[in-house]
Amino acid sequence: MKRRKAREYVLQFLYACEMKENTEKISDYNLLQEELEKFWERNEEQDHDIKSFTTKLIEGTIEHIDTIDTIIQKYTNKWNMERIITIDKNILRFAIYEILYRQDIPYQVTINEAIEIAKKYSTKQSAAFINGILDKIAKEKSIVRSS
Repeated sequence: MKRRKAREYVLQFLYACEMKENTEKISDYNLLQEELEKFWERNEEQDHDIKSFTTKLIEGTIEHIDTIDTIIQKYTNKWNMERIITIDKNILRFAIYEILYRQDIPYQVTINEAIEIAKKYSTKQSAAFINGILDKIAKEKSIVRSS
């Protein structure tokens, strides 16, 4: 449950950045650290493990945001990114980061967590949409890894 809470924080952070239209701007490390500091002050989270995992996911997702967004466009049949619900797009972003860059997290766990978060914060249709995209990415990654 700690990691789910952390992922929910990641969603909140990425969503807030998108609303402020500064997701790309905060790729600057110092600015990202400032934004994270403000975020933690507002949320008053005391659990070090939750904060640490959240921060790692945020930093990794932001670091690879251009690659991740290209992958989202590829797997959504080149939909314009603006057509994807902001919540769904940001769930996809951190989940794709986990699948591609976090070998310590089984992709099945990542996909399940993304679906559950989508059900909580978005729509049932969103959960199916996210599941379909993440499943394709995970399967393709497995094929690449085994060859």
